Amino acid sequence: MIANSDLARDDAQMTEVSLAHTADLDAVTLRAARRLLYDVFDDMTDDDWEHSLGGIHALVWDGVSLAGHASVVQRRLIHNGRALRAGYVEGVAVRADRRKRGLGGAMMAALEKVIRQAYDLGALGATDEAAHFYAARGWRLWQGPTSALTPLGITRTPQEDGAVFVFPVAIPLSLNGDLICDWRDGDTW
Repeated sequence: MIANSDLARDDAQMTEVSLAHTADLDAVTLRAARRLLYDVFDDMTDDDWEHSLGGIHALVWDGVSLAGHASVVQRRLIHNGRALRAGYVEGVAVRADRRKRGLGGAMMAALEKVIRQAYDLGALGATDEAAHFYAARGWRLWQGPTSALTPLGITRTPQEDGAVFVFPVAIPLSLNGDLICDWRDGDTW
């Protein structure tokens, strides 16, 4: 079941991006999304799948097959001593035979609209291959140190430095400052 629909232009053709909360997706759709993510990412884990749930999903269907998935979930990020409500993008994937057709951009446009209307900022952890895609969309590379608020306290995450992007909305950000994410199992960022 799909709750909302936005249209995005992909050159001469139209790409329909459906938006729905996890609670509004049926089991078939959730299985298709999970299968797509596992097909696209060779290092996908159960924790990664879990991170994609509980928020708004952007879906692109190719007939009865899922061609693209992305989601935005709420997380807390701490910056300059302030806890910020972040729309954190997860599970961005396009089926191999549908890439380079604007599907990723259409899904991100739909999620960026959600972020602008519901969050203090957007954030995501990007692979090296996807960094240019996000930067071209106006996402800004975080230049400062990253950390996580773990059960043992604030712990630096230097392996994530240079891979976190933010989408400024309403809060002034110092991109060279500290950025701390909330704790979760698996990859913290």
